[in-house]
Amino acid sequence: MKSPVPEFAIIGHPNEGKSSVLSTLAEDDSVRVSPIPGETVIRQAFPVRIDGREIIRFIDTPGFQNPRQTLQWLNAYQGPEEAILSAFIVAHRDDPAFHDDCELLGPVAEGAGVIFVVDGSRPLRHVDRAEMEILRLSGAPRMAVINCKEEESSFLDQWQNEFRKHFNAIRLFNSCQANYRQRIDLLESLKAIDQRLAPVLQAVVEAFQDDWELRNQRAAAFLADFLQEALAYRQTVPCAPEDEQQRRQELHQAYCGQVAALERRTREAIRGLFKHNIFDLDLPPQSILAEDLFSRKAWEFLGLREWQVIVAGALGGAALGVGIDAATIGTSFGLFSAVGGLIGAGATALKGKDILSGVRLLGMRMGHDQLQVGPVANIQLLYILLDRGLLFYAHVINWAHGRRDYERMAHPVPAAGKGGFTSHWNREQRAICDRFFQAVRKGHEGELEEASVALQDLLRDQFVDIAEDRLPAGVSGEPPA
Repeated sequence: MKSPVPEFAIIGHPNEGKSSVLSTLAEDDSVRVSPIPGETVIRQAFPVRIDGREIIRFIDTPGFQNPRQTLQWLNAYQGPEEAILSAFIVAHRDDPAFHDDCELLGPVAEGAGVIFVVDGSRPLRHVDRAEMEILRLSGAPRMAVINCKEEESSFLDQWQNEFRKHFNAIRLFNSCQANYRQRIDLLESLKAIDQRLAPVLQAVVEAFQDDWELRNQRAAAFLADFLQEALAYRQTVPCAPEDEQQRRQELHQAYCGQVAALERRTREAIRGLFKHNIFDLDLPPQSILAEDLFSRKAWEFLGLREWQVIVAGALGGAALGVGIDAATIGTSFGLFSAVGGLIGAGATALKGKDILSGVRLLGMRMGHDQLQVGPVANIQLLYILLDRGLLFYAHVINWAHGRRDYERMAHPVPAAGKGGFTSHWNREQRAICDRFFQAVRKGHEGELEEASVALQDLLRDQFVDIAEDRLPAGVSGEPPA
């Protein structure tokens, strides 16, 4: 390669998924992805930068326009082999019939490697063989990518057998479902197409991995800051006794609005970390992330059965005194003797009511004509906010940059019907959450800083498990296909 930065031209027949592959590899959703054949008419470079330094460059190209005639000219060429593409471009650059062919072969003539993309759901055609032979004659380092846009696999053997004759490496890759691990694997495979490229591409892979770790650190910090601000909410307002009920409702609504705004801000920050510029944040109604976080449906979906939700509302801050939370109810027999008849009485009283508001959530207290609100008294809110944050993280990192079908976005759903990550956490992990919750309630700066660091470490571990598909049995972190 002539450029000090490794370059790869993304080449293929119109409407084969070239732009989707490019968008996913470059983590750039500004690449125009369209179902209309021939949308790309001029080549365009998409540099990948980390910390302001360009580490690799992908080039979007038009599809082949006249591959048979192009191959015929190349087979008749009598000059130096290394100049074959440059000579073709000089001979045809003013001919409109070969505009696209000259445009796509330009970066290859200048030293770029080739990533040739085909749609593996269709059969091999004679024109495909012509395109492959053109690229073989170029002498460029080249990889064939079978973009499996559909589940159809009956033609894969046909494609792979033909590719072995023309390319240095072959990869199966679904550009609309590729996650972080699969992108790294594809970049790793590029090292095999030319031994001279291996050292520089290894540096590219390491830069991607280091940058990913930094993004996870920042995402964990964003989430921890959001949780602290949401749970530490405190407010004291004047309140006459006869206005207490109305003011309670107003303060609860204000708090819900505040937390929702904080959650949106945090999502925007995480979305930006992972370079989603047009990822649709207006989640569809079927997504649990679009659900009101204080609704019964959200709490039950994210790990609590109906009776546990009711008990969570009944216990509120009382459970904290004995070191339990509602998710452990039913597994710890000591709970019943610890809180006496509170569960039965609370569950009966709260049936059919708004169990996640007022005193049971925010610890509202009335005294001296003042209504005091906060901090949050129910630890289950912490777990709900954690689950929603982890679900959103899973959406963002697993939503390929080349994917555009936002209307199909839903939520990761475990086989058992619960979508919460935290319901699978062990005692040690939940103890970290409990210490964080207690520290927020107390407001001791040193203790809170230490608890926040431990929570961020836990979140980063979860991020790695999500990215590496190491989730508990029954939990899926990927958006639906």
